[in-house]
Amino acid sequence: MIKKLDRLILRSFIGPFIATFFITLFVLVMQFFWKYIDDLVGKGLGLGYIAELTIYVSTTVIPYALPISILISSIMTFGNFGESFELVAIKSSGISLMRFMRPVLIISFVLSMIAFLIANYVMPVANLKFATMLYDIRVAKPALDIKEGIFYDKIPGYAIKIGEKDKDGNGIKNIIIFENQFVLQDNIIIAEKGSMHISDDKKFLEFDLENGWRYQEKGSYNTTATDFYRLGFKKYKKVFDLSSFNMMKTPDSLLKGSYNMLNVEQLNHSTDSIRKILTDIKYKRIPKEVNTYFVSAPIFMKGTDTIVRATTTVTSKAKSYAALLPDSVKTMSYSKAADKINLIKNALDLIAYEDKQRQNDMLMYHIAWHKKFAFSFACIVLFLIGAPLGAIIRKGGLGMPLVVAVVFFLLFHLLNVFGEKFVRQELMSPFWGIWLSSLALLPVGIFLVVKAMNDSQLFNNEFYFRFFKSIKSYFTKKQYIIPIN
Repeated sequence: MIKKLDRLILRSFIGPFIATFFITLFVLVMQFFWKYIDDLVGKGLGLGYIAELTIYVSTTVIPYALPISILISSIMTFGNFGESFELVAIKSSGISLMRFMRPVLIISFVLSMIAFLIANYVMPVANLKFATMLYDIRVAKPALDIKEGIFYDKIPGYAIKIGEKDKDGNGIKNIIIFENQFVLQDNIIIAEKGSMHISDDKKFLEFDLENGWRYQEKGSYNTTATDFYRLGFKKYKKVFDLSSFNMMKTPDSLLKGSYNMLNVEQLNHSTDSIRKILTDIKYKRIPKEVNTYFVSAPIFMKGTDTIVRATTTVTSKAKSYAALLPDSVKTMSYSKAADKINLIKNALDLIAYEDKQRQNDMLMYHIAWHKKFAFSFACIVLFLIGAPLGAIIRKGGLGMPLVVAVVFFLLFHLLNVFGEKFVRQELMSPFWGIWLSSLALLPVGIFLVVKAMNDSQLFNNEFYFRFFKSIKSYFTKKQYIIPIN
């Protein structure tokens, strides 16, 4: 049963949480657009494409936005209670701080579960859709934009120059069109004026030209004799195919194997598959590649009864294997041995490269696996930091609480970045690298909870002023002490 105190706390927390969540989500989405602005500008994207892309990006950043929102909103909520002395009144009635924090702690736990479900089931699909859509946008050609006095060569096989355009954008003058159709010479069309427009189905660009000439030269590469044609026209219609400007629809299956597009079960399956491949490389492929270059056949030495096998140890009175070979075959034997060694080395280099790639893939799968749990657990860790901080600071609003929240979030973010970088460089294991921020800040949160329960003056300016003043007075008195002999 929810008590009145719990309702008060939840109502005070939900408002700031929703506001900070959408503000944080907006900032993270805008960060994406600033990062990929060069790939998006000039591609003629409609509102539908932009809205769809925004939805995918927003979905992928929700697990990152939730911990930040919980941190800021918890500091604001408990700071408001402290500033209005409601927290003092509640403590004086015999209710402990942990009991006071319990409703929001339960909400934080629920939000951490939601963050995990989104990261595990929704985020992989959104990442897949986002990656394919961003790829299609990147490879798409810029939108059709023919400017005055500049050759436009984005349409395959053509270079178009327009001397002057009317204000409506349809009327054109002094048109030059070069046609490069992979023949001996380029064809040229020149016209005094005309109009241009795009067909109703958006697939063709149509030029209706007036008063011009078409120049064409025909011939072959094996002779210098060519035929030159000049055709005058009063009206001429030229149609350009715009299919290369259309957005492609890359199938999702091309990118679905990436580590950030898999859930926990799929990541476990992928790591097991890679582990089997690595075992096969170590115990099967390497011996097989090496043994193919050796022949286990007996070699009979003339004049002796000795049989030397390649797979057994040679017992002979000779100091080395070279001493057993006649001088006439030594050079050839050395050359063949060097060739075989080079072949073995090249084969082993390829296997080593594949092994390194598989090891790197497994590392990325482990990083993705731990991230799904670490960012969910971060919701609880940042709440344990935010709630006692608000109770200690006793300031509400977006002033001091926001400054403190930004400091702790930057610390959390930097630890995440450094931890993942150390894992990629194989300086730390995936567990310690990805969980570094949560494990480092959890003791801080427990320390702040203890201080808040004991009404610590950790952020009280007057407390530090009195402390340094007492130290100053102590040293001042010590200077006036006269020793007595």
